[in-house]
Amino acid sequence: MSIYRREAVDAALYVLRDVNRNLLTTQRQVATGLRVERASDNGAYWAISTKLKTDQKAQSAIQDALGLAGATMDTAYSAVAESTDLVSEIKAKLVAATETGVDKTKINDELTQLKDQLRSVVSSATFNGDNWVQLKDGDNPAKPREIPASFIRMADGTVRVDKLSYQVDISPSGTTTSKDARYLVDDRPDQSGQNGVFTSVHFATETGASQNYVLVKTAGDSTGQVEIALTENTSQDQVKEMVRVVDAMLNQMTTVGSAFGALEKRISLQSDFSKSINDNYSTSISRMIDANMEEEGSRLKALQTQQQLALQSLSIANAAYDTVRQLFQNI
Repeated sequence: MSIYRREAVDAALYVLRDVNRNLLTTQRQVATGLRVERASDNGAYWAISTKLKTDQKAQSAIQDALGLAGATMDTAYSAVAESTDLVSEIKAKLVAATETGVDKTKINDELTQLKDQLRSVVSSATFNGDNWVQLKDGDNPAKPREIPASFIRMADGTVRVDKLSYQVDISPSGTTTSKDARYLVDDRPDQSGQNGVFTSVHFATETGASQNYVLVKTAGDSTGQVEIALTENTSQDQVKEMVRVVDAMLNQMTTVGSAFGALEKRISLQSDFSKSINDNYSTSISRMIDANMEEEGSRLKALQTQQQLALQSLSIANAAYDTVRQLFQNI
C-alpha cells in the first residue's frame, strides 16, 4: 500500500459527502413540508405553482367579494319582503275604507304609520354603505350593479374578472314605465322618482287614475305627485283608484323580489363553485410541491443510518491509513 494513495479514505469521504447532501435535502423537506421550495429544486413545477398561488389569492378575493355581496343581497331581499307585507297592509286598509260609514281619518292615521315604516325600512336596508332598494344622489339606474363573480386565466395567459349584475330595464328611447321601477324609492334630487315603486307616478297613469298617486313622495322633484292618503272628503271612486295603484305596485314589487331572489341564488351557487375552484388550486399546488411526509420520514431515518455507517467507514479507513503511515515513519 502506498502512503500517497488513500483510496479507502477518499471513497469513504465521497460516500459521506453524498449522504450528507441527501440528508440536508431530506431534512429541509421534512422541516418545510415542501419538495419544491425554490426554483433550483424543480424550475417547471416552481413556476407553475407560483402562478397558481397568485391565482388562488385572487380567487380568495372573489370568495370574499361574493360573501359580501351575499350579505348585501340578503339585506335588500329582506327589505323587499318586509315592504311587501307593509304595502299589503296599506292595500287592506284602503279596501276597508270603501265600506260605507267608515271613519277615513282614523284609517289614514294607520296609513301614515305604515308609510313612515316603509320609509324606515328602505333607509335601513344598507349594508356596508350600499343600498340596493333606494336610489340617491349620484346613483345611475341605467348602470348595472355589479358583483365580482369569478377570476379566469385564459389560455394565452391573460386574466379577466367576470361579474354578476342587477340591471334596471331602461327603455332605449329613454321613456320610462312602471316596469323600470326596479327600486323601492327613487330619491335622486334631479329626478321625479320614476325608478322607485313607491315614488313612481307611472302606476297611477297606467291604471287610469285621476291623480298622480304615489305611496311616498320622492325627495327629488315631487311636482304633481299626490301621496296616497284619506280625508273625510275622499270619494269612493278615489279610494278605488288608490287600491288599483297600490295593487299595481305590489305586482311590481314581486318582480323586484324575484330578481333579487334569483341573483341571491346565483351568488350562492357561484360562491360554492368558487370554493371548489379554490380547493382545486390547493390540491394542484400540493401535488406539485408538497413532500410526501411518510416517504421523507422513512428516507430521513435511512439517511441518518447511512451517515453513521459512512462515519464508521471513514474512521476505519483513516485508522488503516495511519497504521501504514506509522510503518514508514522511521524510514
